Amino acid sequence: MAGDSTMADKVLEDNPERGWGQLLHEFFNNEIAIENHAMNGRSTRSFIYEGRWDSLVNKLKKGDFVVIQFGHNDESIQKLERYCTPTEYRYNLRRFIKDVRGKGAKPILCTSIQRRKFDENGVFQDTHGDYPGYVRELAVQLKVPLVDMQQKSEKVIVEHGLEGSKKIFLHIEPGVYKSMPDGKTDNTHFSEYGARLMAGLFCEGLKEINSDLVKYFSPEYIKQ
Repeated sequence: MAGDSTMADKVLEDNPERGWGQLLHEFFNNEIAIENHAMNGRSTRSFIYEGRWDSLVNKLKKGDFVVIQFGHNDESIQKLERYCTPTEYRYNLRRFIKDVRGKGAKPILCTSIQRRKFDENGVFQDTHGDYPGYVRELAVQLKVPLVDMQQKSEKVIVEHGLEGSKKIFLHIEPGVYKSMPDGKTDNTHFSEYGARLMAGLFCEGLKEINSDLVKYFSPEYIKQ
């Protein structure tokens, strides 16, 4: 798995935050190993420049799957070490796909998960602009399986509603965690409930695209 903080593993002790990749193992049996290379704050640019992508590629074997989800930080124009222009973003994703296929492995693209943002009238607001569209375009052009996490996450956030959706993200009261004495309000990153929900949406997407990964689903998940 290659991605940003929404996917990444988090510290377990005194920390309510989880990445959806961190909980993905709950949906699979023990015939498959999940390596989560996602890191907080990374874009396709910084993932490459820090050597994280090459490290991942060097480990690949024929038949492996690589789940790729970037965008949150690529679109952050105010943070130059992360920001990717649309042209660079598409170039980097093309490189990822080419490198994975060059190893005989199989890429799976994901669009970015939505943030929790509602306007004053309670209407949901997108924050990702054109970047998810670039991922969809590349998926079609290069015939790469796509799980549209943007659309899926928006649907469940809206279904949970303005108040109910808070439990998907980090709305922490003061005094609950020593690491967050003043509490926290974060509408980008996930609670354990939210991360598990997003991991489930990804698995739902795998079924929709008839991925070979479906045969590795856990019996408990299949029964649901």
